Amino acid sequence: MLFTSDLSAIKSSTLLLSLVSPKNLFFLALVHGGVFLLRPSRVPHSLQLDRLCRMASQILYFAVKTLKESGHENVYEAVEKPLQLAQTAAVLEILHGLVGLVRSPVSATLPQIGSRLFLTWGILYSFPEVQSHFLVASLVISWSITEIIRYSFFGLKEALGFAPSWHLWLRYSSFLVLYPTGITSEVGLIYLALPHIKTSEMYSVRMPNTLNFSFDFFYATLLVLAIYVPGSPHMYRYMLGQRRRALSKSKRE
Repeated sequence: MLFTSDLSAIKSSTLLLSLVSPKNLFFLALVHGGVFLLRPSRVPHSLQLDRLCRMASQILYFAVKTLKESGHENVYEAVEKPLQLAQTAAVLEILHGLVGLVRSPVSATLPQIGSRLFLTWGILYSFPEVQSHFLVASLVISWSITEIIRYSFFGLKEALGFAPSWHLWLRYSSFLVLYPTGITSEVGLIYLALPHIKTSEMYSVRMPNTLNFSFDFFYATLLVLAIYVPGSPHMYRYMLGQRRRALSKSKRE
């Protein structure tokens, strides 16, 4: 549920985002998401998690509101800039893992954040043809709910030293539904973008050129799709193992 303070934050963030152009968004996301990394002695980690949770709540609020009022065709337009900001800021999670600020292994964080960045910038932003598909709504909602649960859980643990048992169960059980819906949406949107990637030749580099280098974004995207085949079951099994360990530990305590 969004409280009055959350709605005020959403309105302020929306005004800020409306003034930001795409070329400046990456820098803004790193600043917005990386305050704790730059000044760890002055900004508690719990505030960082609270900020990320609010960003995810903002995206979910806009997505559900738009879905209800005007349909899935307009969801992307409603969440575009906050989605880009939130997903780009998530790059800091990798840096946090590298410097030991969080316990999550980089090997698990990197594929997740990498795929989300690819979908956010390489597919949704780059190919407007897929922006009105209903899979965008399921993607955004799956991502947002996952992040709200995760960030609020770790935020409580940072601030209070513990989290309620129901929150623990939700943190390590919600993926049973949200991971399949999210992955299905990701794969579906990449697949839908393939014809547009091929005909537009966007991001492809053809020879001859001064660097004597060629790159085909279409085949790179096919490679990404291929990685989903072994990668998705592997991540799902990894999260099942995490769930088993976390819930077993909770019962012992």
